[in-house]
Amino acid sequence: MPYLLISTQIRLEAGPTMVGDEHSDPILMDFLGARKRNMLGNNFCEYYVNDAPRVVLDKLEQLGYRVVSMTGVGQTLVWCLHRE
Repeated sequence: MPYLLISTQIRLEAGPTMVGDEHSDPILMDFLGARKRNMLGNNFCEYYVNDAPRVVLDKLEQLGYRVVSMTGVGQTLVWCLHRE
């Protein structure tokens, strides 16, 4: 899985950070220390860590991920990463 999206709410810049969905690589999620949760009202699960996005980006860089793009969508910050 060479692409990865991570996101956080603007008011939560210090964490938590969403790092994957229910189909994400469990080994990668374990490396990040992510936990799976299902938010009330959603029909899907997501992985999150309590770390700030900067900490998550630093960890992913160790595995060869690089930021391809970053944007704000409403009150959400989103980073797209790719690994060769």
